[in-house]
Amino acid sequence: MKFGIAPILIAVVMMSCQKPNKENSSTTIPIQGTWELLSETKIENSDTTFTEAKKDQKMIKILNGTHFSFLKHDLTKGKDSATATFVAGGGRYELKDNQYTEYLDYCNAREWEGNSFQFTVSIRNDTLIQSGREKVEGTGIDRIIIEKYFRLK
Repeated sequence: MKFGIAPILIAVVMMSCQKPNKENSSTTIPIQGTWELLSETKIENSDTTFTEAKKDQKMIKILNGTHFSFLKHDLTKGKDSATATFVAGGGRYELKDNQYTEYLDYCNAREWEGNSFQFTVSIRNDTLIQSGREKVEGTGIDRIIIEKYFRLK
């Protein structure tokens, strides 16, 4: 029985040209990295508040392949009681296409722990835009947020 190597090579090439299964392929949005907050917009009821990043505070979000964390603190190292702040949290996330879900496993505001938050994300140049709803049962928090971050190098 003679088949030769050509049919085998053709079969291997054909199998390698198949489209990947979209459910198992990685996302095309490159969100992994460290991001610094530029601004946020909060919409509660009929009130809209836009806030640029404060000069006396800094907030970063860190995303790896499976987890996120965020850290916010004042730049006076807590010495000015009017601006002293520290906020931290993190957990797992899922990203499918442009739908990003955070599962907040850890947070210094403990009533936020155990909640999940769904967002739509996009990247334009080095800017990450994240928008969605923050709702925390029992706290009265129910708002739409839009956050803009720039990628730290």
